[in-house]
Amino acid sequence: MPERPLSIQIIAKELRLDDLVANRTMSPDIAKTLREVARARHSFIVVAVPRLAGKSTVLRAILAERPASSPVTTLTEDSEVVDELVKKSVGGYLVIPEITQSAAMPGYIWGAEVRRIFKSGNEGISLAATLHAEGPDDAFAQICEGCKVPDADAARIKFAVYLRSIGRWEEPTRRVVASVHEITGVERGRPKARLLYRWDEGRDAFVKGTPDAGSGRAGRA
Repeated sequence: MPERPLSIQIIAKELRLDDLVANRTMSPDIAKTLREVARARHSFIVVAVPRLAGKSTVLRAILAERPASSPVTTLTEDSEVVDELVKKSVGGYLVIPEITQSAAMPGYIWGAEVRRIFKSGNEGISLAATLHAEGPDDAFAQICEGCKVPDADAARIKFAVYLRSIGRWEEPTRRVVASVHEITGVERGRPKARLLYRWDEGRDAFVKGTPDAGSGRAGRA
C-alpha cells in the first residue's frame, strides 16, 4: 500500500496557468485574470467537492505568477510555529493547504487555527487556501459559520475559484474551472460576489459573467 503523501507540495503538479489553458482546464481570459490576482497579491480560495479535482494544482499555478519578491510560506510544512510563518509571509502569501475538520495531512486546519490565520491578514499578508465546497457560498459558510471567522476577516478573500472534475472522481477525464467570482464583501457569513466567468457545460465553453451576475448568492455556476 503506498504511503500517504507528506505535504501538499508533493501531490501538487508543477503546472503553470498556460499549461492549464492548454489542457482545457480554463480559458486564456481566466488565466489572465488569475495571473492578475497573483500579481496584485489578492487573497483567494480554490474550492471543489471531490478529491483529485485539481485544487492544489490550480492554487500553485496561481501563486507561481506572484511578484518575484513576494515570499510564499505554507502552514505546517515549514515546521515552524504560526507566529514565525506570519513574519516570513509579510509582503507575500501564507498558504493553508486545506480548511477542513479532517487532520489527514499537514496544514489541514479548522476552527481557532483558521481564525488566527485569517486575522494575520491585518499584517500585510495575503492568503491562499483550498476547501472541499460546492462554490463560494458553501466555502464561506465553512469559514464563517464553521470556523467562526468574523465577516471583516473573511472579506480579505477577494476571489473564489470553483473547480469541477469530469468523470469518476477517482480517475477524472478532465478538470475545469466551473466559475470564478470576485468577492466584494461578506455579510453575516455570506459572500457578496460578482461572477466573472463560468463554464457552460452544454457548449463546453468558458463564458464571461454579465455585469449584474452574482450580485446576490454566489453558489455553484
